[in-house]
Amino acid sequence: MKQHVVRAFCLSLVLVFLLGITPSFADEDKAVNLVSEVVQTFDTPDEDPWFVIGSKFSTAGFPRVAHVPTWPLAVFGNNRDGADLRSMGVAMLFDRREYNWVDVIPGTKSGEGEETTYTPLELPLPGRVQMVDVWIWSPNINYYVEVYLRDFNGVIHTLNLGDLNHVGWKNFRVSLPTNIPQSRRYLPVREGLSFVKFRIWGRPTEVAAIPAAADAPLADKAIFVYFDQLKVLTDTFEALYDGDTLTDPTFIQENWNLDE
Repeated sequence: MKQHVVRAFCLSLVLVFLLGITPSFADEDKAVNLVSEVVQTFDTPDEDPWFVIGSKFSTAGFPRVAHVPTWPLAVFGNNRDGADLRSMGVAMLFDRREYNWVDVIPGTKSGEGEETTYTPLELPLPGRVQMVDVWIWSPNINYYVEVYLRDFNGVIHTLNLGDLNHVGWKNFRVSLPTNIPQSRRYLPVREGLSFVKFRIWGRPTEVAAIPAAADAPLADKAIFVYFDQLKVLTDTFEALYDGDTLTDPTFIQENWNLDE
């Protein structure tokens, strides 16, 4: 009798143990395919224009944006192949210390000269994004940078990339929290994010312009920050199932014509 009780008790312990570790095995079996994808090189300003918007106390004529022939040596070395490498530069200048900011936005361009207009164009991000990665050059200014991402529900999420109190080029990376939705219950399951903009924030304890003589040219007073190689680390794995092509937008458009 006692042996039967002991066996039953041991069997119960084994079942509890197996049930307890099942979720761990399930998590380990989940397939992923993490890849690094370049979202923007900043090498082709005519094809991929960006524009800037400054806060209330921006000096007249600022901020400004330009694509200049420079790059982080840690990424491209001395560019011995002579490629047309560029980075996106932002020139900032403010009339007073404050929580000043500059938005750096991808878009489309129309018109020329004073007639030039820009329209925001969010950049679609591939896969299920795990991390945003970008190189930033700073003159050791006590400002900081945020990145704005939009999910499929239209909600914008703000992530702090980090402080700009460093000299020269530095690689910035930020991991995405799990509460940013990138999938849904219904097919198609994956719902990607889009890149909205960078925002550069100034602190009221930091200068609004580089210290210089009152009559010094604006180039001596402006605060310059450069961006290069905007990338994401993302999971591109998609489980296949019978009939997975039925959710393809091209298939639906060709066979249903729902917009007509």
